[in-house]
Amino acid sequence: MREFDKALTLTEKVLDPILARDPAGPRVTYYDDATGARIELSGLTLANWAAKTANLIRDEFGLSPGARIAVLLPAHWQTAAVLLGCWWAGTEVVLRPDEHAELALVTPDRLDDADGVAEVAALSLDAMGAPVRDLPIGVTDFATSVRVHGDQFLPGGAGAALDGMPVAEVFAEAKKSAMRQGFSEGDRVLSSTPWDTPAELIDGYLAVLAAGASLVQVVNPDPALRDRRIETERVTAQRA
Repeated sequence: MREFDKALTLTEKVLDPILARDPAGPRVTYYDDATGARIELSGLTLANWAAKTANLIRDEFGLSPGARIAVLLPAHWQTAAVLLGCWWAGTEVVLRPDEHAELALVTPDRLDDADGVAEVAALSLDAMGAPVRDLPIGVTDFATSVRVHGDQFLPGGAGAALDGMPVAEVFAEAKKSAMRQGFSEGDRVLSSTPWDTPAELIDGYLAVLAAGASLVQVVNPDPALRDRRIETERVTAQRA
């Protein structure tokens, strides 16, 4: 049986101050300039989806704090909630194919990267939550399964948080990254950088939350829309 820390999970560390201060304000605003999609999550909505994910991980997949989950997903509003759900459940996130993971969360085009993993769930990343069609036997459709789970979660502790790093280390790195990038409470941070490595994820997502800021994440960015977006979203800080 794995040892785990009964102290706060990473999700509690980054979300609790936000929920206490401004639960209704925008926290993640997602754009895909290739499709025109725009999705915005408040702190409370982000927490509700994270709780559903954590309940799915614990109750449907039977994972306990200390389990390892391979999150093979792009920077996306659903990924933002999924990551917080993983950490709320006390599990360790790895961002690469890992046959020793107990669960892999993947897009359909990356199912082959989950070979050897005991449990696999696929996300369509559809803006309306559409399921993935024609999944192989044994692969769970995330969108269908997560909806039935509760939007409250009682954590039971945490193991490592991100690629072997404990919660305290990841949170400290996120705080340092926020300071280095000049993020502060109330900032609106515009970013189009990926979350493919632990460093990218810390700098591009966790640092924003740890600062008490909010994220405007743009994929497939159209340079012609940048200036107007900065104005309409009241951007106060920018990444690449």
